Amino acid sequence: MKAMLEHLPREVGASFVVCDFDYAYYPTPWHYHPEYEIVWVTESTGTRYLGDNISRFQTGDLVLIGPDLPHMYRNDEHYYRLDSGLRAKSVVVHFLEQSLGETLQLPEMAPVRKMLQHSKYGLEFTGKANAQIGPLLQQLVALPPGLERWLVLMNVLSTMATCKTTECRTISSSGMMELHETDEERLHEVFTYLGEHFTGAISLEQAAALANMTPSAFSRYFKYRTRKTFSSFLLELRIGHAAKLLMQTERRVGEVCYECGFNNLSNFNRHFKTIYNMQPREFRKQINALQK
Repeated sequence: MKAMLEHLPREVGASFVVCDFDYAYYPTPWHYHPEYEIVWVTESTGTRYLGDNISRFQTGDLVLIGPDLPHMYRNDEHYYRLDSGLRAKSVVVHFLEQSLGETLQLPEMAPVRKMLQHSKYGLEFTGKANAQIGPLLQQLVALPPGLERWLVLMNVLSTMATCKTTECRTISSSGMMELHETDEERLHEVFTYLGEHFTGAISLEQAAALANMTPSAFSRYFKYRTRKTFSSFLLELRIGHAAKLLMQTERRVGEVCYECGFNNLSNFNRHFKTIYNMQPREFRKQINALQK
């Protein structure tokens, strides 16, 4: 399946794009674009691939993605069933620096300029900032193109730029080099396959075949493009799914271990602790305490 860049058309009289998406599942492949992008997930869960980071996302997830930073949102497997009845919804805003005009160069805009520079690694907003920005994005969706909508966008960016440091974190650990069309197609094929089969045995040779490359060439290529080895990428995908099962089900840790593609409980516990800094049982205990 050929991956395509996402081009959201602007409305007449508008300098930026606002979309209120409602899908059975998010269809956009691994892609990048020159615009800054705000993504606010209003309904659904899944895995977010952004730069060299793999994270779980859920309703309320809010990020600012800088230009040319590759990313993809993949919903959980049950969203792809024809009879699921589930929806994947989000508010997405695309804008360029030109969308802000000469206003961006004003002294008062220094925090916004700094934030936009940091967004090349992706920024996630939580806490009070998230709670404040969500309603503003709802306003953007409701407003027609015009000065009022532009002012609300400025309010969104100002709120993002001035929030507490504890409510904004960098997502990707390093910038990603620009991808060309062949890169997109290859990585999309591999990511799609991993998303559908990561609970089973997957070899480097299988992934390399999807990219029409030799295993050694694919290994170098994958690390160059994602900043992760293929094995570490697959490991994080499995551990992320394990965390989801521990949060959302009552399955025993041993069951979760084998359901996520591990065949050794001690090995699973060790990898889980490396990523989450705690054992799976302690992770579940803390989640249950937060939900009470």
